[in-house]
Amino acid sequence: QVQLVESGGGLVQPGGSLRLSCAASGFNFRLYAMNWYRQSPGKERELVASISPAGDSTDYADSVKGRFSISRDNAKNAVYLQMNSLKPEDTAIYYCKVFYVRNEYWGQGTQVTVSS
Repeated sequence: QVQLVESGGGLVQPGGSLRLSCAASGFNFRLYAMNWYRQSPGKERELVASISPAGDSTDYADSVKGRFSISRDNAKNAVYLQMNSLKPEDTAIYYCKVFYVRNEYWGQGTQVTVSS
């Protein structure tokens, strides 16, 4: 079955960096686009970044452009989110997601807290 497991979250000061990882299994990872979402308390879940199956095309929310970078390693069935210049408003639970065979699959999320 499809499984997505995020890791790498934590507490970081404003201006700091974190790298999130998402380990995927149960599907042919290299054939599917992958996405990172986030959700803050009281807000809807929002799309942060997307990457094409080959990793040659990426897209970002305006709020993170120039600060976040999505990448993937198809040999390791993993997708990453490098987050730099973090701001308090980046505080959220971060999820990876895949749309596979007409269904959405989500990981359990990893908490990112940006605070001094």
